[in-house]
Amino acid sequence: MMKKKDQEYFKYGIIENAKFWKRLGGKPYFANRKILDFGCGHGSLCIDIANSGAESITGIDIGEAIDFAKENLINNFDRLKDKVVFKKKDLLKDYFEEDFDIIVSKDTFEHTINLDKILEKFHKLLKINGRVYLGFGPLYNAYNGDHGRTQLYFPWLHAFLPEKMIVDRYNKKNNKQIKKIEDLGLSKYSFNQYKKFFNDSKFEIEYFVTNKSDHPVSLIFNLLSRIKFLEEYFTYNIYCILKKI
Repeated sequence: MMKKKDQEYFKYGIIENAKFWKRLGGKPYFANRKILDFGCGHGSLCIDIANSGAESITGIDIGEAIDFAKENLINNFDRLKDKVVFKKKDLLKDYFEEDFDIIVSKDTFEHTINLDKILEKFHKLLKINGRVYLGFGPLYNAYNGDHGRTQLYFPWLHAFLPEKMIVDRYNKKNNKQIKKIEDLGLSKYSFNQYKKFFNDSKFEIEYFVTNKSDHPVSLIFNLLSRIKFLEEYFTYNIYCILKKI
């Protein structure tokens, strides 16, 4: 039985897909290409790509949402079952039998640790001239970068309080105990760390933009992010395309 909240999240993902491609400058050409979706979650982006003519799309995730993605494919998108496959796989630990023309990842990198190793594995799995399409946020040091998971409830507070204080407070309030912020599924990487990961990778950075949003408040954030000492705290998302050359 598919839970209502999972169905609603999938539908929300379908809506967000249009924003994802728009912020990356448009949807790439998928016809006859093999695609990997890293951190596919409920699978909405995989369905979108399959409907766009891809030869195949493999969605991987280590979370429970992958179970919904598999069931949803069978129940509601049976016509795509020869194109789409969902697998519970760890990118760094598990073996992949094929290489890919394109790798996509939507709203996953803000949760992903060992990003240097992830990018290295992406490079190995891609064919020459293959591309990675990335979009993610909020970044940890942004006003809502903790995704509410620290339970602090005030903008930016998680970015300024000592980690030990945050961890101790969280453990007093919850049965689930944590040792570090990363235990809440947050990478904790700063904007500058992300830039360094991309610049130090083997990829050519073909496209890189920040603070893409349709919300009116984003105009204020865009202006403040141009001030150097505020850039870290007012840059809330990243959209980029990496090319293997």
